Amino acid sequence: MEYFSEGFATALTLLLALDPETFSAVWATGVVTVLALAVSLLLGLPLGFALGHFRFPGRRGVRLFVDWMLSLPTVVIGLIVYAFLSSRGPLGEWGLLFTVPGMAIGLTLLGLPIIISMTATAVESTDTRLTQTLLSLGADRWQLLLATLSEARFAMALAAASAFGRIVSEIGIAMMVGGNIKWQTRTITTAIALETGKGEFATGIALGIVLMLVALVVNLLVNLLRGRSNGASVGRLA
Repeated sequence: MEYFSEGFATALTLLLALDPETFSAVWATGVVTVLALAVSLLLGLPLGFALGHFRFPGRRGVRLFVDWMLSLPTVVIGLIVYAFLSSRGPLGEWGLLFTVPGMAIGLTLLGLPIIISMTATAVESTDTRLTQTLLSLGADRWQLLLATLSEARFAMALAAASAFGRIVSEIGIAMMVGGNIKWQTRTITTAIALETGKGEFATGIALGIVLMLVALVVNLLVNLLRGRSNGASVGRLA
């Protein structure tokens, strides 16, 4: 127990002293997570709306592909992105391998299927009378999109929170595409794996505490949004 208590005490010292190396990983994690989540939302919301709202040939196949992406091992995603961004890959000339934007591309592929799938499910669950009313009032496609997304906003917020939790805790893609470069692409998860392997238990604990706090905040947010969504549903039924 002394081993754990000493490591925990040293970890708190590092956090309270704002250790540059520790918070370098926190900063890199924050930047890459924001980038990946922003792109996932920008692409995933309209694609999820289209998948949930429109009926078109091959829709079932598209839905199956999205669901397949949800279960695809993250190390495979990292391998695919690495192959594309490497010097011999089709995007090698962009110089994105072992950079924060490169990691963001891989993590976007992780978060995008979550946003698309959960948004499509939320749109499918909306009251069909909303669409009929909007169309009868002369709404165009953009107005229909915005109104439907507004109706499903709580479910989509849950999707964003779920994608955030998956992105911020990912290690395989961050390690393979980012390279775990100190002061540049080393994230919380890759730093925990590295420092623990080196025997720097205190640093691993310090970063683990940060990651657990982030997970706690996300979990509280998800539960809050779920409660509001259920409350709104009960209010409509009443």
